Amino acid sequence: MAEQINVNDFKQGITFLRNNQVYQVIEANHAKSGRGQAHVKVKAKNLFTNSLQNITFVGGEKVEKAYILKKSMQFLYFEGNKAFFMDNKNFDQIEINDQKIEKNRDFLGIETTLNLLFFEDHLIDIEIPKNIILEVIETTDAIKGDTVTNATKKAKLETGLEIDVPQFINISDKVLINTETKKYISKLS
Repeated sequence: MAEQINVNDFKQGITFLRNNQVYQVIEANHAKSGRGQAHVKVKAKNLFTNSLQNITFVGGEKVEKAYILKKSMQFLYFEGNKAFFMDNKNFDQIEINDQKIEKNRDFLGIETTLNLLFFEDHLIDIEIPKNIILEVIETTDAIKGDTVTNATKKAKLETGLEIDVPQFINISDKVLINTETKKYISKLS
């Protein structure tokens, strides 16, 4: 029998099954009104659809625990709409053809190591770090005499992502970018 979790024990990060969907607790509030039954109001993320939902449980209710497997994997390459990854522990390779790959394509640089989250062999999500290092493969020359503060130019990164970078950035430089804003943070030496 699967392990059950009492909803009174919900904390941020706990994963559970409900209606054949996997949810992760974002926030849980316990409330008791007068003489009535206690309730647990949960803000949860559906890990299959990435949607947020508010769910109310009766206090003491039990739900099935969802076991999420986190694998550290190295991105190898794209072939069409498939991405190939290698498990860092046993060197097994897997191919993934999924919309989760598409939304993260701008950050999948060659040999980038990421955590992939699985539930029963189904890819649930890719944990993209807040900042990631990518190589500049194309950029324009700096404009002579342009000494205006924060002068920028366009640069194309190894993933195809184009961003604005400072004038001193050159081809083959490694840059740190913010994955939430897709903006340049700094040059790595």
